[in-house]
Amino acid sequence: MVWILLIAGVVAVDPLVDVDYAQYLGTARPGGVTDWLGIRYAAPPLANLRFAAPQDPLPAGGVQVADQHGLICLSTPGDPNDTTTSEDCLFLDVYAPSSSTNSSKLPVYFFIQGGGFSTNSNANYNGTGLIEASGMNIVVVNFNYRVGPYGFLASQEVVEGGSLNNGLWDQRKALEWVKKYISRFGGDPDHVVLGGDSAGAGSIVYHLTAYGGRNDGLFHAVAAESQSFATLLTPELSQYQYNNLVIRAGCTGVPDTLACLRNLTTAGLQTININTASPGAQYAPLYMYGPTIDGALLPDLTYRLFADGHFIRVPAIFGDDTNEGTIFVYNTTNTIGDSDAFIQAQFPNVTLQQLATINSMFPEVNETFPMAPNAGHYWRQGSNAYGEIRYICPGIFISGALQRAGIPGSWNYHYNVEDPSQVAEGYGVPHTVEVNAIWGPQYVSGTPPASYLTTNAQVVPVMQGYWTSFIRSFDPNTYRYPGSAEWSTWGEQGYQRLLIQSNGTMVEMVPEAQQTRCAYLSSIGINLRQ
Repeated sequence: MVWILLIAGVVAVDPLVDVDYAQYLGTARPGGVTDWLGIRYAAPPLANLRFAAPQDPLPAGGVQVADQHGLICLSTPGDPNDTTTSEDCLFLDVYAPSSSTNSSKLPVYFFIQGGGFSTNSNANYNGTGLIEASGMNIVVVNFNYRVGPYGFLASQEVVEGGSLNNGLWDQRKALEWVKKYISRFGGDPDHVVLGGDSAGAGSIVYHLTAYGGRNDGLFHAVAAESQSFATLLTPELSQYQYNNLVIRAGCTGVPDTLACLRNLTTAGLQTININTASPGAQYAPLYMYGPTIDGALLPDLTYRLFADGHFIRVPAIFGDDTNEGTIFVYNTTNTIGDSDAFIQAQFPNVTLQQLATINSMFPEVNETFPMAPNAGHYWRQGSNAYGEIRYICPGIFISGALQRAGIPGSWNYHYNVEDPSQVAEGYGVPHTVEVNAIWGPQYVSGTPPASYLTTNAQVVPVMQGYWTSFIRSFDPNTYRYPGSAEWSTWGEQGYQRLLIQSNGTMVEMVPEAQQTRCAYLSSIGINLRQ
């Protein structure tokens, strides 16, 4: 029997929640947080729904026991025999204070995981730590979305017989689910903060500029970690990706190549699901599939949209880690030719003159922290260049655009908390490492740096204080951790950001040298198709 508790005429959030098409039974944990794991927010994207926009979830009879995460979406490349992934992957998790009611209207943190639009790299993070840090005053939602060709295959055939940008449509489908149902878990559908890291933060950027900045009321503030500006193609420019997949599938001799791809088994498609070199590049990029300019959801290049003011005006946090590029650039990069070939593989439109200018701005030698043993001489050079091109400078550009648009709440951060092991390995403070502090090291699905449980443990409540304050009030300062610095906005003059280090927080100005580099890199962003 399921008991419903009545408090002053209000129905308390019960572990059994009805979402119209199904009933999900969550788990009330001893610490005061209830979780519902593996909730379907869309129909299984199988058969004719492969390469199609997400559809409403199908009705399910009986009580669904929501105590297991759903399988995560298939990766590119990916092992066809991986039992942790599935094409049937459109699930979400909800975490809420057990004491909340269906009229609590708690702020909602909706987290979009990263993975370069090629994998679900932050799956199944546990929202308990953030809820506890908020004083039991928020609801947390995370979810899976399609990636690789399942989420982002593009071509004329897909335009005519499928749907572009399905991974982004999955995200919006989950946001629509939150709008419709989150009040039944204690959340406020009119107070939703989008969070995300890497490709998840890049997704935030695409939702801000969707339809040229049309506000559909799906979210009300954003907090983006290491926003990613990758190469954006059109269906026409993506045709080579589709053609290569069709050739590998043996579908060239059929009248309907898209139907042929849909008829492949999941294992069969995964066997040929690899990255291939872009036209003009010397080898495949790290991430080939990604969002596509479709003239509607993604109407134009991101740099142009922000420069022209075509974005939703909401309070926003953007920011980056000191060494964004180190985990991406091959540590065997030993010559300037190696470095340039890597940059070209990721941004095939880059010109020889632009590469020459980039090389002049990023010298080989960097004395700021040690090189990894046996690393190539240009690993650090390539890492510094790539980190600023793809991550740091786009964040700086967006913060400035928001400030110029008159948004009073435009904050930026520089995360510089060093883990001794990562520094010794030459990675410095790498891409999205702050997720361990924001969620709490015991609540992430990967292995956190050891120092976040010891010498850097004091950083966790500081980051959680800023994040939960922003989630609750759209301002990172309102409920910030005692003793942490007041986080100033980008400022009328610009380039003002929060520096987070092991020994504390303070406001800093973006160094002039970085301002100069970013001014150039942003100026060529449209040419690079960012």
